[in-house]
Amino acid sequence: MSYVTQLPTPALSPLVRWSDHAERLLAYAEPVSRAGLYVSLAVIYAWFGGMKFTEYEANGLVPLVENSPLVGWFYALLSVRGFSTFLGFVELSIGLLIALRLASPIFSAAGGVLSAGLFVTTLSFMISTPGVVVPELGFPAISVAPGQFLLKDVGLFAASFWVFVDSLKTIVRK
Repeated sequence: MSYVTQLPTPALSPLVRWSDHAERLLAYAEPVSRAGLYVSLAVIYAWFGGMKFTEYEANGLVPLVENSPLVGWFYALLSVRGFSTFLGFVELSIGLLIALRLASPIFSAAGGVLSAGLFVTTLSFMISTPGVVVPELGFPAISVAPGQFLLKDVGLFAASFWVFVDSLKTIVRK
């Protein structure tokens, strides 16, 4: 007759239990956060793009656009309202491309790269727009408007580039 001795099993450490719960949470959180990023960018573009059709927004763009070597020349081709309307169509189109991730990642890859390019352009306004820097406060002081208003585009650029990379990864791995 053989006796099998049962060794006591060590209690699971709190760290192991925590990581098991974290893995389960990540299984749900990752797709939700991915969808949230796509949806939030699409909503931002819908809102920003829709506002471009108003006189208020068109006039608000003037100090940013007229001082920009990248896009200032548009005012020689289009009126203030004409450029704003054009930009509204561009922004609505980018938002739609990002939202079309549901149909195909090729659309959102195009939307992500176009969006990243647009935010590189708006970030260039930090160099060309007067009033961004507050010299009397010293570096790194920037004004609320236009400085801090433009600074948000660093995050929007990063989100746009992430959408491009995430979409491209899906295309490549198919």
